[in-house]
Amino acid sequence: MTTKTVSEIAADHALVDRITDIRRDIHANPEMAFEEHRTSALVASFLEDQGIEVHRGLAGTGVVGVLKGAHPGPRRIALRADMDALPITEATGKPYASTKPGTMHACGHDGHTAMLLGAAEVLARDPDFEGEVVFVFQPAEEGKGGARVMIEDGLFDRFPCDAIYGVHNDPKSPLGSFATRVGPMLSAADTWQVVFSGTGGHGGIPFKATDPTAALGAFLTALPNIGARETAGDDPAVLSVGYIDAGSFESPNVIPSRVTVRGTGRSYRPETRDLMESRLTDIADHVAALHRCSAEIDYDRRYPSLINTSDEVALAVQAAEIAVEDAGVTGEGGLVGASEDFAYYLEKIPGAFVTLGNGIDCAFVHTPEFDFDDALIPYGIAYWCSLVAVTLAWSTK
Repeated sequence: MTTKTVSEIAADHALVDRITDIRRDIHANPEMAFEEHRTSALVASFLEDQGIEVHRGLAGTGVVGVLKGAHPGPRRIALRADMDALPITEATGKPYASTKPGTMHACGHDGHTAMLLGAAEVLARDPDFEGEVVFVFQPAEEGKGGARVMIEDGLFDRFPCDAIYGVHNDPKSPLGSFATRVGPMLSAADTWQVVFSGTGGHGGIPFKATDPTAALGAFLTALPNIGARETAGDDPAVLSVGYIDAGSFESPNVIPSRVTVRGTGRSYRPETRDLMESRLTDIADHVAALHRCSAEIDYDRRYPSLINTSDEVALAVQAAEIAVEDAGVTGEGGLVGASEDFAYYLEKIPGAFVTLGNGIDCAFVHTPEFDFDDALIPYGIAYWCSLVAVTLAWSTK
């Protein structure tokens, strides 16, 4: 298998047009987490048409394709794309816009799926490599942890892999630029909740009440200090508040007996994650006691931090540089405050996750105006093919 450049893939107009049509078809017919039945069937059928061995049903709607190289070898690598959409009403006005009100591909998973299908076609045409490629089409990345469910359903038991690689489009970055980094790249994503409880009472007679809103105020003042004062400058962490509920709009003279506050926690190192949970709990308990209230605390660890391994990052950078002919590639990208359930795979086996610029003028992900740029399709296909070429290179012994 020879490496591929973007210009070589782009010159195959029939391929690019076919994959673009598939991308737009998936975009027009979005499906939510664990409901990707149509998309899953499309993916499986396409892989079967290329002569690729197909396995359906992992995590319900997941699809795995296995392509054996022309030359036997001990190594097997996995390439992953996500398939699910978001609960957003599209406002792009594109002719292929979502046909399902309230559901759209606002994160580019339609493009991720299409690029990997394109690579599967090119690789199946010329499997001149050593070992095997496992194509992982995963459901439910958006908050439902489809990667974790794929693993629990036996992904790596049935298809043991030496490494896994992933791609995500990057809005507001130059079109076709690649970025990755060794070690932590995307943050862990946690959801926390604190319920402060007191007696409540009359707003004009507060001394006869225990006031959970006072405990809340002290909590909100102390919370930012965890990231600002208790972690190092090169180890960013943040606890943000996203929801507060207390009292009744119709009764402003009533001190509520119960206050709920919820938010998110973001960090990059496991020990920092431990610190954030511990200190949030300490602060909530202490401010509650100070104000003669109680606190119920729930800290839900959701996606872990995405931590790339050094050897795999080096191979990913090499493949990206081949694909774009040495332009617009960095292996020393910055930390990203978003999270990705690809992190679950990297807790099990080595791998590397890269971002691929979707253009500086595009709308941001998770907004009604976002659309994956079809001009990226040759970039993704060329990257995947070159990655297989450099990781599973065949040479006579």
